[in-house]
Amino acid sequence: MTLEFDVRFTPEHEHAVEVAPGVVRVTADNPGPFTFHGTNSYIVGRDSLAVIDPGPESEPHYRALVAAIAGRPVSHIFVSHTHRDHSPLAARLSEATGAIVCAEGPHRPARPLHTGEINPLDASADMEFSPDVALADEEVVSGDGWSLRTVLTPGHCANHAAFALEGTGILFSADHVMAWSTSIVAPPDGAMSDYIASLDRLLAREDRQLLPGHGGPVDKPRAFLRGLKGHRKMRERAILERLRLGDRSIPDIVRSIYTDTDPRLHGAAGLSVLAHLEDLVARAAVETDGAPSIGGIFRPV
Repeated sequence: MTLEFDVRFTPEHEHAVEVAPGVVRVTADNPGPFTFHGTNSYIVGRDSLAVIDPGPESEPHYRALVAAIAGRPVSHIFVSHTHRDHSPLAARLSEATGAIVCAEGPHRPARPLHTGEINPLDASADMEFSPDVALADEEVVSGDGWSLRTVLTPGHCANHAAFALEGTGILFSADHVMAWSTSIVAPPDGAMSDYIASLDRLLAREDRQLLPGHGGPVDKPRAFLRGLKGHRKMRERAILERLRLGDRSIPDIVRSIYTDTDPRLHGAAGLSVLAHLEDLVARAAVETDGAPSIGGIFRPV
């Protein structure tokens, strides 16, 4: 299955855009190599509302959300995961509206840090976030005219969750599935085995549209999900081939297989390769001395 990305997206920064009946998108003006045109916040409902991923701590984005809410009550704020472009504004918006903040839980890594390991992703994590309600898998929270089902999708982040708008076929997929790019899976915050399992979980669902945390909608979810999984398997095969050809370090592998990638993303690419190698070591397809690490030496089995 060929994976085709769709980078056609008009963000209309800090303006409310209706993307489905009773669903409005407000895109923060925080573009970048990891955020595309910016972080999408969603407002669900008509009379009493829910906000999904209020976004970064940004005065213009806060004012845009308040304008889109337009004085209506907000009963719940849902947070997909605790990266600083998604969760920090939840506290301020909750204080202003009295809304209950719901999420899987506080930030945590997918695995414990190895001895001497430093988490390179600490700066991107919202370590101060703590939800009012910790959501369980398949838990349904209902408001005035809407119900959102929690679908836990770890991989990009250990506490990542998607939210299904019941009765519509819409899934808010946050950073797990995006039309413009693959999701970053970077240890220790994320894990490749979790990510693949979460893709399989969404493949078993029958959603008709995914509304992601960055960029435009995914209108053919099953085909796109199959493409994402195929892309990851292709990347895994490429890593194994580079090891067989003599590459032994992650920087060497990145230089060999990410030839068309923006050099600003090579650090993230290295962490993605590490995520694949962690999975391959766990499956006994690759060996290394000690725990897999970004500076490790890897050999094919």
